[in-house]
Amino acid sequence: MARYMETLTIERGGFRIKVPESWWEFDVRPESRDDSIRRMVNERVEQRPELAKYRDTYAAFLQKAAADAWKSGALYCGCMAEAFGGDTPITGSVTVSIVGGRSQTGEPLSTDPQTMAGQLSVREAKKEGDAWRKVTTVDIPGVGPAARTYGIEDIVVPGDALNRTIRAVLMQTFIPVPGQEGKVALVAGSSQVLDLADSFFDIFDAITSTFRFAE
Repeated sequence: MARYMETLTIERGGFRIKVPESWWEFDVRPESRDDSIRRMVNERVEQRPELAKYRDTYAAFLQKAAADAWKSGALYCGCMAEAFGGDTPITGSVTVSIVGGRSQTGEPLSTDPQTMAGQLSVREAKKEGDAWRKVTTVDIPGVGPAARTYGIEDIVVPGDALNRTIRAVLMQTFIPVPGQEGKVALVAGSSQVLDLADSFFDIFDAITSTFRFAE
């Protein structure tokens, strides 16, 4: 994955972030996302015919990522879907959402990174192959400290009546929004390619480190 060197700056209302320029940004709106994603995949396949056999896989992955992003209130959703000579395409995504929470008494929850880190739960793997989660704080250059979780997690499929889960590499960074009590910018990176977890942690960390609030 060292090929991802050139970056593209994405600017949205209130923030900007850099992603590898080979990543795709896609429409997450329910009324238009499926058609938009199909067109995008078809365009990529025209440019790189060797990807044709993965057309349906890419489209399904992107459509699910877009649906999950919309449900989480995402303002930006970017994705990679590449073939590196193997039988399985390598996929991953990053979303940026502005989220907030309140206590039972209606007060905004603290966004202090140390406080948030203390409230986020650690999960230890009891045996090899189990899901796990670590909690830490990081310093985002030009922004400041933020709480973070990362690990291999079982994520409940949104809207699934049976509460089924998918296992994924997941990194979530909670960046306090200046001047907005109780609000954080949640930068979440995920991939279902578990064998490349360490590489994806590096990629997600690098992307998150470029996050800045717009002046």
